[in-house]
Amino acid sequence: MTDAPAATTRGVATTDDLVLAERRGPVVLLTLNRPAKLNAWSNALEDRYFDLLAQADDDPQVRAVVVTGAGRGFCSGADLDDLRHVADATDEDLVRPRPRDFPLRVRKPIVAAIRGPVAGLGLVEALYCDVRFGDATARFTAAFARRGLIAEYGVTWLLPRVVGHSRATDLLLSSRMIDADEAHRIGLLDHLVTTGSVVDAAVAYATDLAVHCAPRSMATIKSQLRDDADRSYPDAVAGADRLMVEAFRGPDVAEGVASHLERRAPEFAALPGSAHATA
Repeated sequence: MTDAPAATTRGVATTDDLVLAERRGPVVLLTLNRPAKLNAWSNALEDRYFDLLAQADDDPQVRAVVVTGAGRGFCSGADLDDLRHVADATDEDLVRPRPRDFPLRVRKPIVAAIRGPVAGLGLVEALYCDVRFGDATARFTAAFARRGLIAEYGVTWLLPRVVGHSRATDLLLSSRMIDADEAHRIGLLDHLVTTGSVVDAAVAYATDLAVHCAPRSMATIKSQLRDDADRSYPDAVAGADRLMVEAFRGPDVAEGVASHLERRAPEFAALPGSAHATA
């Protein structure tokens, strides 16, 4: 995956500007880039973001992804200028090229680096990330009920699994704003960054994953977490037993053990290409 700086033609912004990509070693940093609108979500932004995620998933040199927002916020939710006309949209207009939960299908770790407001669809996108970092400016609101909307895009499945059923009910019904301290206390933020840059902290974490953890192991663990959420415990154990035997027969276990005993950094193989790149 190559770097994707902002692109303009005769001073006119293109869709490439909507999400910027920057390589930081084995990590790609994706920045939602509509700062004047607190990175409000639009179909064009979504297409660009998903394209970059697909490219990262297909690039063997990229082993983790960090997502942040430009300016004062992470993502303020759906662009209200678009929502103003949504009642006139046809069913065909609402169909998107990729499912909205496409980030959940990315095999590589996605780490959110959150500053400022996270609202509505922005909250959903943050929940699609595997791990969430935030600084003291981060604040969250579901927003849906205050816009006459329902809880969208699987948030009623995701949020209770992160913060618990009762807290999810409170946040979704009230749409109240919570600050970074409360978000960290209830588990919505995994890491609260109190000094330095939240982006740098998230990139450092993602780099540690990239350098020390087997890409195939991380991809498999992500799929286990997703699939086992709806399985019984015995089925989860049986699935893990099968996957463990497969892992024993692969090269990563041997390399993981050898590198530990030899006190060196592991040299795990990259993931093969993904079908997402042309999805």
